[in-house]
Amino acid sequence: MFEALTLQLGYNAVLVTLGSAALGVAAGAVSAFLYLRKRALVSDAVSHATLPGLALAFLIMVALGSDGRFLPGLMIGSALSAWAGLWTVNWITRQTRLPEDAAIGAVLSVFFGFGIVLLTIIQTMQSGRQAGLEGFLLGSTAGMLRSDALVIAAGGALVLLATFALRRPMLMTAFDEGYARVQGLNTARIDMALMVLVLAVTVVGLKIVGLILIVAMLIIPAVAARFWSENATRVALLAALFGGLSGYVGAALSATAPDLPTGPIIVLVAFALFALSLFLAPSRGVLASALRHRRLQHDVHLRQGLLALAHNQPVYEAMTQRMLRARGMMRADGVPTDAGRIAAATALQDETRWQELRRIEELAMLANRDDGLTPITDVLTADQVALIDTRLKPQGVI
Repeated sequence: MFEALTLQLGYNAVLVTLGSAALGVAAGAVSAFLYLRKRALVSDAVSHATLPGLALAFLIMVALGSDGRFLPGLMIGSALSAWAGLWTVNWITRQTRLPEDAAIGAVLSVFFGFGIVLLTIIQTMQSGRQAGLEGFLLGSTAGMLRSDALVIAAGGALVLLATFALRRPMLMTAFDEGYARVQGLNTARIDMALMVLVLAVTVVGLKIVGLILIVAMLIIPAVAARFWSENATRVALLAALFGGLSGYVGAALSATAPDLPTGPIIVLVAFALFALSLFLAPSRGVLASALRHRRLQHDVHLRQGLLALAHNQPVYEAMTQRMLRARGMMRADGVPTDAGRIAAATALQDETRWQELRRIEELAMLANRDDGLTPITDVLTADQVALIDTRLKPQGVI
């Protein structure tokens, strides 16, 4: 395991690992903008639409007398087929009343079905039996050549550079399409540029992850990154980092055993990063949300308990009783301690101030910030609090 992660398992393993990392970084960066634009499922149609182009490219190269497994030729055929699928989705969406998800479902099923038929025909050919095209479905890195790795790495680098160059218009279009148009941006072209980047990642990743699983690399890194930040630029950087880690670690793990498929392992590593983000992210994670809920529950119980003590009312809720006793504010027989009386008086004073604030016309809007827990001194200035106290003094409250 350690040898795999430190690139000590041989030349081919190093090629696969570095190529997978480059692909992961590019896919993660693109996935962030695809996710923010709310068009993640388009990647599914693009990936499935590559299959007939892959098969046709093989048939054409064999017919011309060349090696049908020439990777650049297969990538070109896949790109053309994916572009045709993407154009079909856009045409159906524009010219009919079908929603985009229905158009995506129709296109990916038809293109993928056509591709499977072509693969079946290829398997009946003498030259097709050893073609290994089925490896492009789930990815296959066995026997990857240096030239293949260089093509994949170069493609990933170009996609990453293009994503960096287009980051500002893509972000503007994703968050406020109307404002982007006012600023002179052609949002249709920006969307098309994003789809081209998706297409490029899909074609580049065919050899490593496969056309079925590449969609995971165009969705999972962005979703995982979203748990960690509210800033779009940071989300894109984190998505690229998660994608790169998934590619690197997944390829390294698959290199430790010859029977482990690279593509599925990469996707499983990406899912592991997503699961960690889901549970451990500091602001949006499940654990952080549970802790916030628990803290809010405690604050509400304590506040209500103190108000009950201030009004000389008994505290019936068992949890509230335990909290007040644990803080030394109430004895076991329900009688408040000196510290409890002081805290109760402070809570009642704060509640009274909030109620009086609603009666002051020029400050009434600030009363909307009363959530029953925030002290009024955290919202108002000292002068504003003094004004409220002055209004309460004639009533004998303060």
